[in-house]
Amino acid sequence: MQELLTALKAAAEPTRLRLLTLCAHADLTVSDLTGILGQSQPRISRHLKLLSEAGLLDRMREGHWVYYRLARRGTGAELGRTLADALPDDDPQINLDLARLDTIREARAAKAEAYFRRNAARWDEIRALYVAEETVEQVLMDLLSGTRVGDLLDVGTGTGRILELLAPEAEHAIGLDQSREMLSVARAKLDRAGLRNCELRQGDMYQLPLPPHSVDAVTFHQVLHFGEAPAAAIAEAARVLRPGGRLLVADFAAHELESLRDSHAHRWLGFRDADVRDWFLEAGLKPGEPVTLPGDPLTVVVWPAEQPATLN
Repeated sequence: MQELLTALKAAAEPTRLRLLTLCAHADLTVSDLTGILGQSQPRISRHLKLLSEAGLLDRMREGHWVYYRLARRGTGAELGRTLADALPDDDPQINLDLARLDTIREARAAKAEAYFRRNAARWDEIRALYVAEETVEQVLMDLLSGTRVGDLLDVGTGTGRILELLAPEAEHAIGLDQSREMLSVARAKLDRAGLRNCELRQGDMYQLPLPPHSVDAVTFHQVLHFGEAPAAAIAEAARVLRPGGRLLVADFAAHELESLRDSHAHRWLGFRDADVRDWFLEAGLKPGEPVTLPGDPLTVVVWPAEQPATLN
């Protein structure tokens, strides 16, 4: 009861209710919220601190920035969503706040598109070497079909495409990436798609910011060939998988295009089935049957694995 009372007291103030509503629609910084509400940074920061301490908002650090979003778990999360949805659609103050939020979203999208355009040629150069992305994406969807996905984690989420594809089938989805620029691209994409069950975090695939056995599915899409220690990344993914959870790794089969090391910073020239299988077994996972998608000159493989229903 005390937890609920604390959350109710924290929300029962006009500015904090406005903040709660805004953070239900997007991940926002203090600077974003200061601009929307027209109040001082110290004042906004105090309100955010109260809302966070009451369990109504999650506070996520991204480099030098801190983003606030509606809490995803606990009593505060349920109450926050209820309060945000209960506000009347014709409230003039809330409508003005949301209009200003749209302006921030548009600026984010423009910045993300500029970054994407600067790098699109490099990505297109790689895509031309293998099977169409739509084919790979369909395999990922097929492999997860029929699986209950409460919580999904996409490691190295990049532009957020895998979240955009798979999040509608999940209750909650997290995209993790080390690059703030790529997270900005993903944030703009998810905003446009209206995927409110998604969140983005800056983090390291070797030290996932999640407790053990906390997600139902983990995906690595064209990520591991950049990593120094793919086996360690797989072991870390296994750590956060719940019993019966699924791991999907989509990457290149072993190849000899040495130019990708220099031109595109690839650490590994693809992977052999036997090596990926060994990494799965070492992590305590049950390997599934790989799906091979031949291309010219690169072949993509989707390697599935499952966390045993009974953990040792």
